[in-house]
Amino acid sequence: MKLCIVTHKVQKGDGQGRVNYEVAQEAIRRGHHLTLIASNVAPELEQNSQMNWIKIPVQGYPTEFIRNFVFAQKSTNWLHQHCSEFDLVKVNGAITTVAADVNAVHFVHSSWLRCLTTSRFTSTPAHISHLHREVYGFYQWIYTVLNAHWEKRAFQKAKIVVAVSEKVAEELVNIGVPRSGIRVIVNGVDLQEFTPGLADRQKLGLPEDVTLALFAGDIRTPRKNLDTVLHALAKVPHLHLAVVGSTEDSTFPQLAASLGLSDRVHFLGYRRDIAEIMRASDLFVFPSRYEPFGLVVIEAMASGLPVITATTTGAADIVTPACGIVLPDCNNVDTLAQALKLLNSDRSLMQQMGKAARLVAEQYSWKTMAQTYMDLFEELIKHEKHCANTNLSPSSRSITLPFGATGTN
Repeated sequence: MKLCIVTHKVQKGDGQGRVNYEVAQEAIRRGHHLTLIASNVAPELEQNSQMNWIKIPVQGYPTEFIRNFVFAQKSTNWLHQHCSEFDLVKVNGAITTVAADVNAVHFVHSSWLRCLTTSRFTSTPAHISHLHREVYGFYQWIYTVLNAHWEKRAFQKAKIVVAVSEKVAEELVNIGVPRSGIRVIVNGVDLQEFTPGLADRQKLGLPEDVTLALFAGDIRTPRKNLDTVLHALAKVPHLHLAVVGSTEDSTFPQLAASLGLSDRVHFLGYRRDIAEIMRASDLFVFPSRYEPFGLVVIEAMASGLPVITATTTGAADIVTPACGIVLPDCNNVDTLAQALKLLNSDRSLMQQMGKAARLVAEQYSWKTMAQTYMDLFEELIKHEKHCANTNLSPSSRSITLPFGATGTN
């Protein structure tokens, strides 16, 4: 099989990039020839003889909007000349205007756009354009609007659309993508990197002999919902919170101080040792206001941590009552405080939930995810070849794939 993957990054350390990295590795393991149209590729892939890298450099352009636009134009131009050489083309969102065989969706800008108008965000807006009313705010708003328009067209042109969660699948249906053409393939987790164990809190700059909750995410905007976490923490005496995320231009350190939480909230900044920090923590809290999946949730589960999240987070699909608590309203301070109090008061329950969380996470390794993608690709190609050999017209081609009638795996 000759496979082409179009994406910005194919490397570890990036959510979407990691997915494509693992799929690329599995394609190579199966003996397929792979072409990557990307700006950044992991060195170990670049050196593989089965892989051809079409590099599209965009680093010199000033904004993400322009970089994405340039990438889309250049990838489209190249594919127009070479698309017929491939058995299957996989893309992410509106990364190119060429119709893809498989479009993998990690973010739905149409749903993110609703954060501009939905009343539940009136007091605590999630979209950054609410915080910056000047040029930067307008830029963020127009970036979201245009992406919502472009990716809707891209999804509708694809033969199969892969959603990273049932939440994303529902969002795709809401913008007109037929449910029969959607498959759900959950993102994976590195079960060797994220594993239960003990860590030296003192070495990490964390307090010892206290119950420690962990929050990780971008804290420069309200989208990840640290404000609700801090207000809930104020209602839970003695519980400490470690916060991983860059504090540059963040208002949350000031909010923590105003709530009298400076002694119990530990801002660690941007960190690369998140796996070690998870091993040093007792529970993970992440009630994001909008999250298509949320890799940190499954990483925390793999680390043996009970999870408190919300239905607005896609990874909540895999959080069972045995291993965590899923809140129906991400903005309800009292409900979140009750969940924190429950776990904070019962160490035995936390440990029991943590063990159950690890068992759930073990079902979602990166290898399993990559194999599922490749099975889908191979079955789709097999189906297309069968249609071609039997001279079926496009309108009569019903796609029957090994993931059940609802398209989930």
